[in-house]
Amino acid sequence: MSKNLLDISDLCVDFVTDEGVLRAVDHVSFSVAPNEVLGLVGESGCGKSVTAMSILSLIPSPPGKICSGAAMFQGRDLLTLPHEALRKIRGKDISMIFQEPGSCLSPLHKVGEQLAEAVQLHYPMPREKALKKGRQWLEKVGIPEPERMLKAYPFQLSGGMQQRVMIAMAMINGPSLIIADEPTTALDVTIASQIFDLMRHMRDENTSVILISHDLGVIWEMCDRVLVMYAGRIVEEAEIKNLFENPLHPYTRALLRSVPVLDGEDRELATIEGQVPSPLNYPPGCRFHDRCPHAVEQCKKQSPELRTLSTGKKAACFFAEQWMK
Repeated sequence: MSKNLLDISDLCVDFVTDEGVLRAVDHVSFSVAPNEVLGLVGESGCGKSVTAMSILSLIPSPPGKICSGAAMFQGRDLLTLPHEALRKIRGKDISMIFQEPGSCLSPLHKVGEQLAEAVQLHYPMPREKALKKGRQWLEKVGIPEPERMLKAYPFQLSGGMQQRVMIAMAMINGPSLIIADEPTTALDVTIASQIFDLMRHMRDENTSVILISHDLGVIWEMCDRVLVMYAGRIVEEAEIKNLFENPLHPYTRALLRSVPVLDGEDRELATIEGQVPSPLNYPPGCRFHDRCPHAVEQCKKQSPELRTLSTGKKAACFFAEQWMK
């Protein structure tokens, strides 16, 4: 039996559209260890959120479909579990923090009712006790006047407040795994820091985290290991320090160059020319070749596999060894 908390293997996800079938996630494999924070980075449209939602079979079907793969969690394949078995896992063993809290919270039920229900679904207890636990978690995520907020409806709260309610709901049952998709986008820096401190504390208490973020500063501060996704595939995987100090894929190198440097003389922000290709029409060969300054004829014709190098890092580039230190 695997020592990992979660093992994803050969995951493929398609969406049927009027224009054709697009592959959002293409043969993705990775693992999450106990007490690990795993970062998932890449431009919008690279497949990060779809990968995360697939773990709990949250892809809307139709139009989405998980075509292949396995997601082994505590000896069970999440992708083949019946709906009722998945319901017992969602919110208890695995929680997810979504990008859009307004679309995830019920506008018809008060905040306290939703927090209490999240607890009572998995741990039978009196409503008052569940509400008390909800109030404690509203305090932990930095919501002022938690007693009053329990009686409010989500539409009466700001976007940042809604985000904090959703974070509290995801953490309230102490899950083994939290999937956090841009969890602090709507929050100010002080509250975001408080949320990340909570995540670190939960990691120390035996919770793993998959953290999806465009903010490479957050990834550096929070993560133990990083996956870089591009056009539905993982193109690099490495320990956090190794990735930042010695990136081996041209796309990773381009992402890191685009990070603003406050004390640099050149204040012009570096950009990556071109855009992520459409999943309806991926180019032949390496999917990054038309944006890569190092591409040669081989890159246009052959697709590089994600391979493990002598340093233990993984990269999907024919010339990764050239940048190894």
